[in-house]
Amino acid sequence: MARAARLSLMSPVAGIGRGVIALTNLVGALTQFTLRALLACVTLPWNTRELGRQVMAIGFYSLPVVGLTAAFTGAALALNIFTGGGRFNAEQIVPQIVALGVTRELAPVLTALILAGRVSATIAAEIGAMRATEQLDAMRTLSTDPFRYLIAPRLLAGVMTIPLLTGVADLIGIAGGLAISASSLGFNPEIYARSTVEFLTLDDVTSGLIKGAVFGFILTLMGCYHGYRSVGGAAGVGRAATQAMVWSGVLIFASDYLLTRLFTAS
Repeated sequence: MARAARLSLMSPVAGIGRGVIALTNLVGALTQFTLRALLACVTLPWNTRELGRQVMAIGFYSLPVVGLTAAFTGAALALNIFTGGGRFNAEQIVPQIVALGVTRELAPVLTALILAGRVSATIAAEIGAMRATEQLDAMRTLSTDPFRYLIAPRLLAGVMTIPLLTGVADLIGIAGGLAISASSLGFNPEIYARSTVEFLTLDDVTSGLIKGAVFGFILTLMGCYHGYRSVGGAAGVGRAATQAMVWSGVLIFASDYLLTRLFTAS
């Protein structure tokens, strides 16, 4: 009886210990993978053909969904700010707050979250399928480094294209706010545009673009990591895609908070 009681008391502690060990193993494996990926990114020559293909897949083919999301987000933001500002007779702040909210926060975060589902999961599925069909092993047999051939082009493409998509989302989001304000809220388009240009600073724009580069690295890294380490055949590929998308979203929100603290403190 005494031994059973001691075991029952120790089981929660053992569970915590297993969780800590699993988390430590995960952090160690992810750190090692990230360092190898970064080394592959700075090692020349690059696989330019694959890099170009990934730039098209991640950047160009994402433009329609990013543009639509930004337009509706800017319009909805303008409506909400107009309604809230009307309670304090401050409707005139709509252009400034829309521009600030889109450039500093909404454009980079929403663009990254959309691509976490579209790009990160796709990367995980592609590399996971190569793992399941032993193509990665065949590459190593032929003295081809998967990190340089597969992972580095995806990371580089994410870091290069997602800030560009963020910039496009900035313009379309602000234009969406202007369109709804001019058509439904009684704003003069020229005054609205002038107020936006005079209010925005270079720091507002660059902070969002920097966030986009960081988010691009995160979501492509998560896709590569979970795809590369997938096990269990087709079911494992599905799990890898789901985990890549979920972890990308979590890390995007966490890094967004840290970067916002950094930019607002400086």
